[in-house]
Amino acid sequence: MNILLLGSGGREHALAWKLAQSPRCDTLYAAPGNPGIADHATLAALDLTDHGAVTAFCEVQRIGLIVIGPEAPLVDGLADSLRAAGFAVFGPSRAAAQLEGSKGFTKDLCARAEIPTAAYARAGSLGAAQAALGSFGLPVVIKADGLAAGKGVVIAATRAEAEAALAEMFAGQFGTASAEVVIEEFLEGEEVSFFALTDGSTIVPFGSAQDHKRVGDGDTGPNTGGMGAYSPARVFTPELEGEAIARIVAPTVRAMKDAGMPYSGVIYAGLILTREGPKLIEYNARFGDPECQVLMLRLESDLVELLDACAGNRLASAEPPRFSPDAALTVVMAAAGYPGAPASGMPIAGIAAAEADGAKVFHAGTALAQGALVSSGGRVLGVTARGGDVRAAQAAAYTALGRIDAPGLFCRRDIGEREVARETARSAAAQ
Repeated sequence: MNILLLGSGGREHALAWKLAQSPRCDTLYAAPGNPGIADHATLAALDLTDHGAVTAFCEVQRIGLIVIGPEAPLVDGLADSLRAAGFAVFGPSRAAAQLEGSKGFTKDLCARAEIPTAAYARAGSLGAAQAALGSFGLPVVIKADGLAAGKGVVIAATRAEAEAALAEMFAGQFGTASAEVVIEEFLEGEEVSFFALTDGSTIVPFGSAQDHKRVGDGDTGPNTGGMGAYSPARVFTPELEGEAIARIVAPTVRAMKDAGMPYSGVIYAGLILTREGPKLIEYNARFGDPECQVLMLRLESDLVELLDACAGNRLASAEPPRFSPDAALTVVMAAAGYPGAPASGMPIAGIAAAEADGAKVFHAGTALAQGALVSSGGRVLGVTARGGDVRAAQAAAYTALGRIDAPGLFCRRDIGEREVARETARSAAAQ
């Protein structure tokens, strides 16, 4: 079949790389794509906000499956428009995508369905938010309600920091995304990203990962969209996975179906492992970035089969996904200035050398300038490698990264360190 992949980031490059490997894929198109995605797909210059143009393209190219990568088109209802035109779409409807598009919507759903999560308050004005703040201890979490590219979260250690964050958000720091805010209790524990596929009824686990949100080594500095990740998250045991499905993911899918907005696609649960068990931090309505990169490197199943079964409400009869027992690790190379105002147009060389020993370099924010590869975004590359454990995957990823010539980019040097320390402790205990 002909497949259309929508998006242009590192997540979409990883998806394109895996989709193109399927024997069911005849021609893979990507819109708008990037120079890395162009190695696997025919690029199309489509405006994803123009639903009519995307639909017309699918009709002309006889697209059999559409995979929507980013969150914004999902929240904008692109999946609805394409389904109305008769196309098979992997990705939730506008109504279902509220799970990511509105943090307040998700918190209210959790309250109704008794899904374990942090205590919270919603506020639509600075005055209301300041009044609600008094109900919370410190530290406290302040979140923009809408889409903020992974940056609309502040963990405030003092009341002054919390009030400053609220003032900035209501002053338009994140545009309309922070017209409303959610204030949350701060939860102690280790964070885990858990993925599942669902067609609205059947739920199929799709792996785990742990990412690194802060920009600096040692988890310092502001939050980003993600500076690196590794998979699997071994701290997320099979027992904890079962508990998360039973108490968090399954009740969510049931509640969405009961509300007349069945969720179809990948559901990404950001969890925190507390002393009381897993609790939900937030949902995303798409594969993560950079979590998608490590998942795709470990996935041994045919991705087209899985996504098509999900889009066609046939997930119950599909073969469950198979993952390599190996670990995979991604290190993000970001442009100077990120997550603030990143520099662009920085030259990049050495990708082929980086991939010589089996690593894969996924393009996130790249472009071609007079035929030469340059940076064009905040997060630019995701250098990804596999190994028998996280230590081996980490060593392979940083070795590959060292072969890339990109003086305008930086990275964290401690991706995976927490799990490497655990591996070392387990090894020592076994001796």
